[in-house]
Amino acid sequence: MAGEEALFELEAGADPGPFEALPGMALEDLMAPDWARALSGVEDELRSVLAFVAAEAAHGAHVLPAASNILRAFRQPLADVKVLILGQDPYPTPGHAVGLSFAVSGPTRPIPRSLANIYREMETDLGLPPRVHGDLSAWTGQGVLLLNRVLSVAAGAAGSHRGKGWEAVTTAAVTAVARRRSAAGQQSPLVAILWGKDAEAVQPLLEGAPVICSAHPSPLSASRGFFGSRPFSRANALLEMQGADPVIWELPPVP
Repeated sequence: MAGEEALFELEAGADPGPFEALPGMALEDLMAPDWARALSGVEDELRSVLAFVAAEAAHGAHVLPAASNILRAFRQPLADVKVLILGQDPYPTPGHAVGLSFAVSGPTRPIPRSLANIYREMETDLGLPPRVHGDLSAWTGQGVLLLNRVLSVAAGAAGSHRGKGWEAVTTAAVTAVARRRSAAGQQSPLVAILWGKDAEAVQPLLEGAPVICSAHPSPLSASRGFFGSRPFSRANALLEMQGADPVIWELPPVP
């Protein structure tokens, strides 16, 4: 499809050029068609924040993630989402951010400490061995939306792109996930896993969908309620109560 071809063309380009191209691209060339429809109401806000990101890159800022990945979470069809895991903003360490919350590329070593804590809790919860890689695409392929509240950051400056417009876009995205309906008009199965105060703030947008809240898996807060929260088994139980298949959380040893 044209959107997929455009994404492949974008990935082949070199930064900062691709950032400059983003504000003028059609939504259908940036994301899955159903996401383009769902986010059409905040298209102006999206173009504005993409223009901000492009300007930052043009002035020499090292913007993360790469232009080809900045809207990566929206390549997964909206209709397929059954678990929402909401993060804060991308990893500010160069080479880490890949456009999916908490994930890194398969070759990245060592993995970020927040992700290591997620693996530690997954082992405690489900008995699954931690992985040395941080490729979480096996989750996204099963309908797990790994979305950050803010979708870009300046390298080395966590939180630097907050308040620039991403929040309006991701508010619309969370609302769209919560409001999906099946062909029969019933609400589609959904479980939201909200880690940290920024993520918890979107709970009113979820329109009664089951929510699992805890502290953030960051080393600064994981011991204050993330460890022992058992989000993976709880999410699967809640999915099954809604008639949906559970997520196979075990990741391949090699991505």
